Amino acid sequence: MSVNPPLWKASVTLIKSEASDMASLLELASEPQAVLIAEEPFGTTATVEALYTEEPDTAFLSGIAGRDVAVEPLPDQDWIRLSQLGLPPVRAGRFFVHGAHDKGRVPDGVIPIRIEAGLAFGTGHHETTALCLSVLSDLGHRKFTHMLDLGAGTGLLAIGAAKLWKKPVLASDIDPVAVVVIGENARANGVAPLVRAVVADGLIHPVLAANAPYDLIMANILAGPLTRLAPQIVNALKPGGTLVLSGLLHNQEAMVISFYHRLRFLGRRREGPWSALVLEKPTR
Repeated sequence: MSVNPPLWKASVTLIKSEASDMASLLELASEPQAVLIAEEPFGTTATVEALYTEEPDTAFLSGIAGRDVAVEPLPDQDWIRLSQLGLPPVRAGRFFVHGAHDKGRVPDGVIPIRIEAGLAFGTGHHETTALCLSVLSDLGHRKFTHMLDLGAGTGLLAIGAAKLWKKPVLASDIDPVAVVVIGENARANGVAPLVRAVVADGLIHPVLAANAPYDLIMANILAGPLTRLAPQIVNALKPGGTLVLSGLLHNQEAMVISFYHRLRFLGRRREGPWSALVLEKPTR
């Protein structure tokens, strides 16, 4: 019997200029597991795809999209692991993310991270993950001692932070499978003593609450959860602490920032249609 979670894909093709708005609409209205934009490099169209663990309502999605949305089940395969086969390593700032098959290609002078996704999301190939790693690289001159990777997926950011600062990192995810994968990846990267993974939804989990406040919080999740969890995230951040947010599109930046109005905006990074935001909690 397969242990892979079933996935359903909703997709709609439209002109490129409308893709970001459609992705934002599907994300906010239907709370998918992930939203992707696949652009035709030399064409005028793009396809927005949303992934769900349960069959979504086709009529509802078509209604909010204002056009026909196709819904289909994905075959019961480990798509995350299959997607890694043949993928090149990723260089993001000082980090070099690779799979086991690329171990011999790690260059000198980088911080290597070996990631095998298994059933969890986050191999470094998505723009948001690479953006966050680049932000961490930029923050390398700072000193962080108490860190949280919220919605950690494979634990890539937690592992990167542990390697960069040599300090403990707490990693949380709502998916028990992801937590197992985080532990495996932490051991493969020699940082198991520094990375602790827990199953948690939000920051009210006893372990996350007991370890607050944090001087660095990383949250590479979708814009919907980022806005919903904003009060918890802000309260869990230490005065003077840094917050890295991603999983949002360019046109969602202002909306997300508005939920974090108590924080100081430090900057942003962009790659493709995606953004990463860096904020800081004032000390007074």
